[in-house]
Amino acid sequence: MTVTPYQSRLREGPYGFADLLHAEWTKFRTVRGWIIAVIVGGLAIVAFALAPGQQGSCNVSSCTAPVGPGGEEVSDSFYFVHQPLSGNGSITVRVTSLTGEIPVLTQGAAMRAGLVPWAKAGIIIKASTSPGSAYAAMMVTGSHGVRMQDDFTQDMPGLPGAVSATSPRWLRLTRSGDTITGYDSADGAHWAAVGTATLASLPQVAQVGLFTTSPGYLQTSLGEASVSGGPSVATGVFDHVGLSWPSGAWAGDNVGGGGGSPGGTAGSSQAAGTFTITGAGDIAPVVAGGGGDVTIAQTLVGTFAGLIVLVVVAAMFMTAEYRRRLILVTLTAAPRRGRVLAAKAVIIGTVTFAAGLVSAAIAVVLGQRVLRGNGAYVYPASALTQVRVIVGTAAVLAVAAVLAVAIGTILRRGSGAVAVVVVVIVLPYLLTVAAPILPAGPADWLLRLTPAAGFAIQQTLIQYPQVTNTYAAAYGYYPLPPWAGLAVLCAWAALALSLAVFLLRRRDA
Repeated sequence: MTVTPYQSRLREGPYGFADLLHAEWTKFRTVRGWIIAVIVGGLAIVAFALAPGQQGSCNVSSCTAPVGPGGEEVSDSFYFVHQPLSGNGSITVRVTSLTGEIPVLTQGAAMRAGLVPWAKAGIIIKASTSPGSAYAAMMVTGSHGVRMQDDFTQDMPGLPGAVSATSPRWLRLTRSGDTITGYDSADGAHWAAVGTATLASLPQVAQVGLFTTSPGYLQTSLGEASVSGGPSVATGVFDHVGLSWPSGAWAGDNVGGGGGSPGGTAGSSQAAGTFTITGAGDIAPVVAGGGGDVTIAQTLVGTFAGLIVLVVVAAMFMTAEYRRRLILVTLTAAPRRGRVLAAKAVIIGTVTFAAGLVSAAIAVVLGQRVLRGNGAYVYPASALTQVRVIVGTAAVLAVAAVLAVAIGTILRRGSGAVAVVVVVIVLPYLLTVAAPILPAGPADWLLRLTPAAGFAIQQTLIQYPQVTNTYAAAYGYYPLPPWAGLAVLCAWAALALSLAVFLLRRRDA
């Protein structure tokens, strides 16, 4: 037997959508338990931020890395053989070898032959030997061919392939005022421009010379959930060093301590015009991964506790009417069912956004003080980035609440709606970020396709292709950009709302 869904024959009253919003707001605010639950959800976010959780051994002076010209935290450690250049000039060199050693992770301090992909040897023009000062460099690398890099974040490719005695690489840097141009050549006769850099803070007298460095060696297991490693060391061999100005005495400096090179091997030697330079460390932005350092997202770990509470309220906002059979009254008074659901979504979304905004703002501002007071190093984030994280977190809570209203409409049961929302949002996060147990590939897909992608809005770290690191969500790197991740969550909510409207119109109340 076909059952015809109930449809009121009454014409809708002379009120518009604003009146529906007022009616739904009245329903919400008159249930004291819902108001209290929203406040509790917000307080949970703040409470987790102010709890003495993440511990560290840092303080402001000992855990602050050098700051680059762009204001970013940087690693600036390498062995540098140099002399001053006053005004304009150029340096040319041939690199005939780049070799290295990496740690044997199962044998303590033992080392074996090996070269990390971003080991570097080349020439550099640098404002000074102080870590963090402006620079431009031409270099050969372990696995990425010739590169021109400047001011830590910029990277341009040159000739591909590894360097060797039979396949050397010629490098050249020229200075004209604040402009540095890099060139490479396979034979020293035919040159190609790789790139140009403008160093606004380059002084009249700069330091120019040869360098070698080698970032730490990383080994991952269980996808990218477990990371181990240790310091590496690299050795570059240079000859045919040519300067456009009268050569003076060469000085050698282990800039930035050389990254703690194994066995104290950093240094240089010169014989018959050939320079052999060994160094360790890196010239690159500081990135997060595996250590005790945290981002401002750590201040928002209570988001999940708050989300669960707010999702329960959102689901009950719809399912309570089914449980008490008040939905019949509501739909009789307002026969346009889609507008009724839209009004509920607007009210619950606005309430949860407001609660999340206030709570996230308090958590981010005060939570950073707590973390630093506990000795944890917090990666700095600009004021604009912090605003995006705060507003974005409030948006995630609001959209999750709207999703719960939609699921509640579809299932008509509060417990089922809460369970579904928790499974599709919280569970993927737990498996990929909070307690990562999935390989990198499946974890990335979960954070691309499920509503948990919305938490990408909290990321503040940049993935640098020229920096070896475990760019996993467990360390604060999401596979989607912040707003793209939020868009995925919004798409799920929109899809659920569409299905809810369809079923609400087709089914009996």
